[in-house]
Amino acid sequence: MDLVFKALADPTRRALLDELFGEDGQTLVSLYSKFDMTRVGIAKHLGLLSEAGLVTTQRRGREKLHYLNPVPIRLIHDRWVSKYTEAWTAGLVGLKNELEFTMEKVFEIYIRTTPERLWEAITDADTRRRFQFGNSVESEWTQGSSYAVTNRLSDGPLIEGENLDVDPPRRLVQSMHARWGEEAASAGTSRVTWEIEPVGDSCRLTVTHDQLPEDASDELYGGWPMILSGLKTWLETGEELTTPGSLMYKEDPS
Repeated sequence: MDLVFKALADPTRRALLDELFGEDGQTLVSLYSKFDMTRVGIAKHLGLLSEAGLVTTQRRGREKLHYLNPVPIRLIHDRWVSKYTEAWTAGLVGLKNELEFTMEKVFEIYIRTTPERLWEAITDADTRRRFQFGNSVESEWTQGSSYAVTNRLSDGPLIEGENLDVDPPRRLVQSMHARWGEEAASAGTSRVTWEIEPVGDSCRLTVTHDQLPEDASDELYGGWPMILSGLKTWLETGEELTTPGSLMYKEDPS
């Protein structure tokens, strides 16, 4: 939390986040051209934002692309806001809901756990239910196998897809076809990549949701900050995090 607040305290770093908010996936050269500052200075500011987890990077050939990561903002919300005003703050304007439609969304979070335990949480049906809105996942977890995300209160699968690459406990790549509503289903198939990297006594989890249609609704990717916040809370405390998503299936409507 201290790193996040330190990063947000500087107006230049806030301006960099605003630039990525408007256009995600920019290079250092692209960002540098928009500021009256040396390239080294912009690089240092991006380094502090990356250290705080507010910016994550991906290599695309020789280019290094920078992405806005809203997960730390969501964690601040969950710690101090949602406990008292969740019913109405969920509807307020937030970074994760206001990101411009792009072909790729990248989310990053650090969790104090082991790669093996993190992999198990992602792939175990009962554990998945603890942090993904009460939904379970079923699969053989082999390359080419199918998977389905379900909820006991839903008539059919909420998500279906194929495990494209299975490399425990480091990397899981899946196709994703949302089935929870007509608009989501009409978007077709996208791709989700889970990447686990040990860092000291913790793990850095990067989730990349790409191959999205240009006009994709944020309901396809807007839930990731809540899911990852719930995953972190469960693995570090053994408690389930209440989010707007988890309240959707809290009670049987019948």
